[in-house]
Amino acid sequence: MSGVGLRRLLETAVTQGVTEARARIFGHVLNPTGQRSPHKLLRKKLIGEKVSQWYPHDITKDDPLIMAAREQERLSKLEMLKRRGKGPPKKGQGKGAAKRNKGK
Repeated sequence: MSGVGLRRLLETAVTQGVTEARARIFGHVLNPTGQRSPHKLLRKKLIGEKVSQWYPHDITKDDPLIMAAREQERLSKLEMLKRRGKGPPKKGQGKGAAKRNKGK
């Protein structure tokens, strides 16, 4: 009976040694407990660079003429809203200031 237990103990030791050696040789991560590990995800190549190369470079952010035209358009729209009385309030006269003054 003790011979069978000793044989099983030797078999497990040998198989464990072989799996550790295999993991060392082939660069695998040894996970004897079987717990979840992020190793499989971290092993993959990162794809951020490929995704960024797929989309073309936006030249409108670099061109000063386009930026100036957008700023001019924004200012003219703001001026039109102010003439109609729909522009932003002056500093200290908005909703927050009205609430603060109401409480005093």
